[in-house]
Amino acid sequence: MKKLLDKISDQHLKGGPGIRRVLVTEEDGEWVIRTDGSNMAIILDVYGVDPTRTATNHIHEIAKTLGIEAARNSIIREAMGVLEEQGLDVDIRHVMLVSDIMTSTGDVRQIGRHGISGEKSSVLARAAFEITVPNIVEAALRGESDPLKGVTENVIVGQSIPIGTGLVDLYMSTAGREKTK
Repeated sequence: MKKLLDKISDQHLKGGPGIRRVLVTEEDGEWVIRTDGSNMAIILDVYGVDPTRTATNHIHEIAKTLGIEAARNSIIREAMGVLEEQGLDVDIRHVMLVSDIMTSTGDVRQIGRHGISGEKSSVLARAAFEITVPNIVEAALRGESDPLKGVTENVIVGQSIPIGTGLVDLYMSTAGREKTK
């Protein structure tokens, strides 16, 4: 019986694969279906489902089904929703910038060490993000050097940052000036 139970639980009988449970509720005079799990490609083909009001928080599924721009918009919507729920007033342009970076390659990438921050060319910038010692050891084993071109690495070594006033060097020539006594 145990072997049969394992085989049966993997079989799809009715509904959409990837959707485990469904809750049908009435909200503001109309019926709304909320699900545990999602499968946008299948659900958007179901008769009676309004594709303009169908949503999921599965960003990779959105990118696969509707495209990278839809995934970018979903990242913005989800992030702003979380920030507003916490009572934080963050300008939407900051969130848009993060979502642009996450989707700039045409795929959805995470910000963390396995995504955008881990892809930095600077050894010190990678090390500053999360796992310091392993990043420095790995860079040393590969013989990498850091040209100290960015903000993070210059702050770490205590140098002037190469932006704004730190971008230029001023020199003054005293030649041609007469000395006064």
